[in-house]
Amino acid sequence: MSKVVLITGGSSGIGKSIGEFLHQKGFVVYGTSRNPEKVLNSVFPLVALDVRDAASIKAVVFKVIATSGRLDIVINNAGVGITGPLEEIPTEEIRNNFETNFFGPIEVMKAVLPQMREQKSGLIINITSIAGYMGLPYRSVYSASKGALELITEALRMEVKSFGIEITNVAPGDFATNIAAGRYHAPVIKDSAYEKVYGDMLSTMNEHVDAGSNPNEMAEAVYKIIETKKPNVHYKVGAFMQKFSIVLKRALPDKMYEKMLMNHYKL
Repeated sequence: MSKVVLITGGSSGIGKSIGEFLHQKGFVVYGTSRNPEKVLNSVFPLVALDVRDAASIKAVVFKVIATSGRLDIVINNAGVGITGPLEEIPTEEIRNNFETNFFGPIEVMKAVLPQMREQKSGLIINITSIAGYMGLPYRSVYSASKGALELITEALRMEVKSFGIEITNVAPGDFATNIAAGRYHAPVIKDSAYEKVYGDMLSTMNEHVDAGSNPNEMAEAVYKIIETKKPNVHYKVGAFMQKFSIVLKRALPDKMYEKMLMNHYKL
C-alpha cells in the first residue's frame, strides 16, 4: 500500500520539490497552500491551509484521512523568512513569524498525532534551518523561530516514541527558492543607526539564496529519511561550510565564534 504524505507549503520551493520527488516514487502526496487556486502546474493535489489557523489545519487533516484512510508521513515545511535589526522589526511581524514557523507546526503535529497513534506508526519531519543553530545578525527572529522548532522536536520525539511514531528535524542551508521574495524585510530606514550595514547585508543575504543549492537535494534527503527505519534526531542539508559552521559553534569559545560571524558579515 502506498504511503500517504501531507506536506505543508507544497506549492513552491523545497515543499514542491519534495512533493514531486515523492509523487514520482509512488507515494500518495497531498500538498497545502494558502492559495491553491493560483497554482496551475502541481502534479499532486493542493488543498487550502493556513498554518496560522488551527481550524484550517484540522479540516485538512480530516479531509486527507477521510480520503485515503490513513496518514503516514507529515512534512512541516511551510515557513517564512524575516530580516531586520531587532530594534526596528515591528512586534506584530515577530509574532507573525513565530505563528508560521513555530506555532503552526505545533498545531499540525497536534492534529495528526491521534491518527498516527491509532495506526501505531507515523513519521513527522520538521523542516527547520541551519540558521536555527546560531543567532545570526539581522536574522535574529528567523534563527529563534527555527531554533525553537528544533528543541520542540527533540522533546516531542521522546514523548511519542512508545506509540511507534518517529519525529525528526531537517535543517537546510541556502537553497535556490523564492523564500527571499516572500520574506518580511524590515525597511531600511534613512538615517537609522543600522541603515548602511543592514542595507548592505540585505543584498548579500538575497544573493546567497539566489546562489543556493538545488532544492532537489532536500527532496532526496527527505526520501532517504523516510526509507530509514529509525531516523536520527537532526539532519543538516546544504553546502559544506554551512554545515561545518554548526561544528565550529560547538568547538570554539563563544566569543571566538561570535568574532568569526562578525568578520563573515563584515560587522
